[in-house]
Amino acid sequence: MSEPAAGPSHDRPPVDVVVVGAGFAGLYALHKLRENDFTVRVFEAGSGVGGTWFWNRYPGARCDVESVDYSYAFSEDLQQDWAWSQRYASQPELLRYLNHVADRFHLREDIEFDTVVTSAVFNENDTMWTVTTDKGAEVRSRFVVMATGSLSTARTPDFEGVESFTGVTYHTGNWPVEGVDFTNKRVGVIGTGSSGTQAIPIIAEQAKALTVFQRTPNFSLPARNADLSEEFLTELKERYPQYRKHEREDGHGGYAGRLRPTPTQSATEVDDAERTALFEELWDRGGGSIMTAYKDFATNADANATLADFVRGKIRQIVKDPAVAERLMPTDYPIGTKRVCLDTNYYDTYNRDNVTLVDVRKTPIERITEGGIQTSEAEYPLDAIVFATGFDAMTGSFLKVDIRNASGTRMREEWSAGPRTYLGLSVHGLPNLFLVAGPGSPSVLSNMVGSIEFHVEWIADCLTYLRDNNLERIEAGLGAQNDWVDHANEVANLTLFPRAASWYMGANVPGKPRVFMPYIGGVSRYRQRASEVAEKHYEGFELS
Repeated sequence: MSEPAAGPSHDRPPVDVVVVGAGFAGLYALHKLRENDFTVRVFEAGSGVGGTWFWNRYPGARCDVESVDYSYAFSEDLQQDWAWSQRYASQPELLRYLNHVADRFHLREDIEFDTVVTSAVFNENDTMWTVTTDKGAEVRSRFVVMATGSLSTARTPDFEGVESFTGVTYHTGNWPVEGVDFTNKRVGVIGTGSSGTQAIPIIAEQAKALTVFQRTPNFSLPARNADLSEEFLTELKERYPQYRKHEREDGHGGYAGRLRPTPTQSATEVDDAERTALFEELWDRGGGSIMTAYKDFATNADANATLADFVRGKIRQIVKDPAVAERLMPTDYPIGTKRVCLDTNYYDTYNRDNVTLVDVRKTPIERITEGGIQTSEAEYPLDAIVFATGFDAMTGSFLKVDIRNASGTRMREEWSAGPRTYLGLSVHGLPNLFLVAGPGSPSVLSNMVGSIEFHVEWIADCLTYLRDNNLERIEAGLGAQNDWVDHANEVANLTLFPRAASWYMGANVPGKPRVFMPYIGGVSRYRQRASEVAEKHYEGFELS
């Protein structure tokens, strides 16, 4: 357990680094920085470690990156000792893993749980940050590392009348620890993104009646989840170093789903029969490997359409009611430009007699009433409502903290037209502040754990360089930041991604600037650039 919080700031000695968050990023940041002989204090809003996997306990919660990729690579002993049970790990297993890591490396002693960081203010006179928590405590540190996660600020739309509902409401991103029993309940689920597609089949098995309120249909692929054999794990562990090397060189930082060499052909360069045969093979194999069947799904609309048509055809085959199948088919954005879901029996669920699909594009939700949900067409009586409405992605967790520089300028103001960073790591005007997997980095377009490890190691090396060279201050240069933002936008605009109203673009939050936030140039290319910056004594940064 964490130590009790100390009192006022004068009772708390300063530390080298404050880390905000104790998920994958925060835990590794604590371990790595301690290993490099820095004093560290971690603040975590939850009562335990886990970050995303502490809060997202909804039915069916599961990672959509294969377990053997979605795990730490920094410790060979850890890799050899831990055995994943399934191809795609469930939330309980992921949480057990992160608790194992916290215990194995004795991390809890430097974490304050049940503590929300409310503000961080930089003082130019002594180049120190003052970090304040919701308990009124303050701690001063030379550096602040924001390890708050890209998908951790749950978003609930402002539905009229939600407070009048006499039933029970839940959000998939803040699920009760004790779980929920929907037996004999009339349940409404709003949202069919990743959390919705995972939760809906399981809720449908429990509930008396399930009504799904679909805002935007999503492309979803079968996960084909399965237990991992002892033989597979033994063979993998024998070649883990080589395997991890392939991960680092892969465009998305994940390697388990790669059955074939990096594709060199366009989907339009092969005949229909050959292309369809490959799609069928990869659909049957499951997971996201079908998204890399050909080289140009992200850039060539005609190539993209071949895969989108194939998946729409699968929906028609699975869903027995043609009208329901049509409502489930995305038609107004290219496949992959919104996050593709992985599911288990999602489309099959709509064949159940107790499941109803409501297209709220055609019949919008007007209000939530005492007894259920009123659309423009009908009222649906409900005992429980599940908001599977996603997150204020990429920026929300950073902007929840009142981050200010010495002149009082807030990060929120600097990002009012969209986030601006140098390499997704640093923000001009906010010295000695680092972001882990921030906007402007591969982040959510990659295997998050691999990208987190790279960022944490880059930050730890940077702080060690500063200490070794008697430097106290580092800040992203304005010119370097502008150049990186321009480059990231230029690369994004070469793709089909900006055509979709996705949370990658901030489109799920009213009033949020429409800017493509992650870096889409690929993990290997990004790693090379960030490493070059460090090798050139932190080129583009101002050090003093």
